[in-house]
Amino acid sequence: MKIHISNKDFIKNVEDVSIFLKAEITFDIPKNKSYLFYDKDGLSYIKDASFPRERLHVDFLKGKLAWRIKRSQHEGNLKKALGKPKRTLSIFDATAGLLSDSMIFLSLGHKVVALEQSKIIYSLVNDALDRAGNKISYLKNLTFINEDSIAFYKKNYENFDVIYLDPMYPIIKKNTKKTGNIEHIKKILEYEELKKEDSEIIEEFLKCKFKKIILKRPLKSKKTYSNINYQVKGKTTKFDIYL
Repeated sequence: MKIHISNKDFIKNVEDVSIFLKAEITFDIPKNKSYLFYDKDGLSYIKDASFPRERLHVDFLKGKLAWRIKRSQHEGNLKKALGKPKRTLSIFDATAGLLSDSMIFLSLGHKVVALEQSKIIYSLVNDALDRAGNKISYLKNLTFINEDSIAFYKKNYENFDVIYLDPMYPIIKKNTKKTGNIEHIKKILEYEELKKEDSEIIEEFLKCKFKKIILKRPLKSKKTYSNINYQVKGKTTKFDIYL
C-alpha cells in the first residue's frame, strides 16, 4: 500500500499514517492497484487507480454522514434499541467501521469505546476525527482503538452497559453497485486479509458476559441466534436485542 500526495507540503500530514501502515509516501500515482491519497480534504482510499474519483473518504463535518449526525434525534429505531436510559451509557462498538452509528450514540449524550481491526479503515476514520477536532464537542466522549474487539472486551467487559454489533459490511454480494462505501471496504478487508465471518463475531460475543447486546442486521436476514429478547424493526434493518 502506498500513500500518494501531489504536494510536498502534505508530507508532514501523512508521516504518522505512513509509519503506522508501513506505507511508502509517493508523488507518483500507483498504477493498476489500490492506494491511499492525501490532499486538502484529508485522507482517502482509492480501490482502483483507473478510477481515482471513486474513493472512500470519511467526513463528519459535511456530506451524508454529517447530515445524519445533525438529525440524530430522528434515529428512532436506534434510540428504541438503546431503550430509555436515565443516565449516560457506556457503549462498546465492537465493529466500528466508519463510526456512523457511534457518532449517533455520542450525539445522544453517551460514551463510546469503538474498536476497528482494519488498520486502513482506522486510519481513514482517525484522519476524519482529527479534521473534526474541536468542532464536534462530544468527540471527547469517544475512545477509538485499532485492536481485535473480542480480546479487548474480555479484558474490560465490566466497563460497558451495551455491546453494539453491526457486522453488516462483511456480508457482501457480488453485485454491490448500489452500496457505495461497501465495495471499498470489501477491497480493504481483502487486502488486509481480515476474513472473520460475521456469524463468528456474533457468536463469540454472545458467549461473553454482557448486560445488553444490540445486533444490527439487514431486515431480510434469516439467520437467528438463540435467546433473543426482542427486536426493533425498520424499513431495511432490524436490531436484535439480547439481555
